[in-house]
Amino acid sequence: MELQQMRYVLAVAETNSFTRAAERCLVVQSALSHQIARLERELGARLFERTSRRVRLTPAGAAFLPAARQCLDAAERAAAEVAAAVGEVRGRLAVGLIPTVAAVDIPEALRDFRERHPHVRISLRVGASEELVERVEQGVIDVAFLGLPTTARPRSVAAHELARDRLVAVVAPDHPLAGAPAVDLRRLSSEVFVDLPAGTAGRLQSDQAFAAAGLDRDVAFEVTSADYIARLVRPGLAVAMLPSTYVPQLEGVVTIEVSDAPARIEYVIWSRSRPPAATAFLAVLGIPVPDRENS
Repeated sequence: MELQQMRYVLAVAETNSFTRAAERCLVVQSALSHQIARLERELGARLFERTSRRVRLTPAGAAFLPAARQCLDAAERAAAEVAAAVGEVRGRLAVGLIPTVAAVDIPEALRDFRERHPHVRISLRVGASEELVERVEQGVIDVAFLGLPTTARPRSVAAHELARDRLVAVVAPDHPLAGAPAVDLRRLSSEVFVDLPAGTAGRLQSDQAFAAAGLDRDVAFEVTSADYIARLVRPGLAVAMLPSTYVPQLEGVVTIEVSDAPARIEYVIWSRSRPPAATAFLAVLGIPVPDRENS
């Protein structure tokens, strides 16, 4: 079984097409099809169901795919380690981030990183903090930026605290509270809210603060994007609470200090078995990491 054959299988699975897979892999379709057929004979099972209209994985193909990905990732990591040993950073860097990250200018950090290490392929994934922790622990993401309540801390991964912040109220420009210098949670509890989904770390910061104050609130709108929160606040559909360092990026809304506001901590986390590209990216951020970290 060859790595190239596994690459071809992954390409077909991801594109659902032998033609598009061949284009992605820069080979003629006949060569790609021949190699996959050869692999199927070696395995004793068909990996794809082929019809004139579509291509899809068989149960055997679905079972083969995760192991194939792991093999290719391991091979890529091995090549990156060899390159690092001779002073060159290569491979891939998967970065995860919450939508409201503010402690680090991510585009600026990536620009600096690319200038120093132009041969690294970079992917960005936006998600909730708890999801990102899980993906880093699994090795799917190398480095991630989180925002957590002060009552929580990342587990099972290496972590570095970046900054602490407090949430502020965000309202429409014509909202009755728009001119107030400050407000408290009790006053806000009478408003209709838009927030992140229940159970997420971003939502938990506010939920815990209202619960600790013995207050209920009406979260009528749940969205997964902080930017879309602002889109619902602008026309006066709801109010929100967002990190004070993040809201300057939003237009058409007014922010108000909250006297008893909840706090949050931004972290950068990484896998303890980090690839060379992750180590190099952390160095760009000015975060020292030991040569070896305990698991």
